[in-house]
Amino acid sequence: MKFPRIYQLDEVASIIDAKYIGDANFPVHGINEIHRVEAGDIVFVDHPKYYDKALESAATIVLINKEVECPEGKALIISDDPFRDFVKIGQHFLPFLEATKNISETAEIGEGTIIQPGAFIGNHVKIGKNCVIHSNASINDYSIIGDNVVIRSGTVLGADAFYYKKRETGFDRMKSVGNVIIENNVEIGANCTIDRGVTASTIIGEGTIMDNLIQIGHDTIIGKKCLIASQVGIAGCVNVEDEVSIWGQVGITSGVTIGAKAVLLAQAGVSKSLAGEKSYFGYPAEEARGLYKKMAVTELIVRDFKRK
Repeated sequence: MKFPRIYQLDEVASIIDAKYIGDANFPVHGINEIHRVEAGDIVFVDHPKYYDKALESAATIVLINKEVECPEGKALIISDDPFRDFVKIGQHFLPFLEATKNISETAEIGEGTIIQPGAFIGNHVKIGKNCVIHSNASINDYSIIGDNVVIRSGTVLGADAFYYKKRETGFDRMKSVGNVIIENNVEIGANCTIDRGVTASTIIGEGTIMDNLIQIGHDTIIGKKCLIASQVGIAGCVNVEDEVSIWGQVGITSGVTIGAKAVLLAQAGVSKSLAGEKSYFGYPAEEARGLYKKMAVTELIVRDFKRK
């Protein structure tokens, strides 16, 4: 999430009443979680295991719970609870807005777009031309939808990320301040859920077609002209490149990349990044041709054993 202007380090530190290390005038452009950070961003880290990853990331401001050596060209904000204060900074700049109507007065809706009765269009949503938003779809705040998009009944765009910190008293929720972007010529089936980014955007690329009952996690980027069948679950921060086909009940873990034109056969379980232009199935997912050979050999061994 980018701030409405470039802030100074001391200004941002004052929001959470925290000490900082670095030039008071150090520029701060926004906040981002670790998978989507870039120069000018604040990233948070609260466990020594991940200190190096945060300090060596593209982020130039690190919200951290220990005074450590500050890398050259960066700044630190010292907090006793970086998770809490990261949420606090996000909510300072983009707090929750109550809805007062089914279609917000701040929504921008393009020419020729049809909003069926019962659909919800949240605050500052932008919808392009010639779209159809079916009844009981929910398009939450700050979502952006291109032209010629179809969103069927029961689908929810922009729910909060499934991102929690365990405490002794329960779980604290990361209050998302990212959004969802649906590019041109996308079709989304009924009862799909596409979570907003924690601080950046969850993106569905141009020309992608999605069946019913699909879950897309926070900050995931789906490429152009992908085909995704029913009951697929994709975790957060996944990159699915262009023209990938994903068949029913595939599950994909967080943070992996699926190469362009890959095919994931039904019920594949993806636990690592996969190269493009190949077919995969099984759990953990393997290249289909090799796995078929393994299965054939296993079958021959079993038959031979039974004959003996």
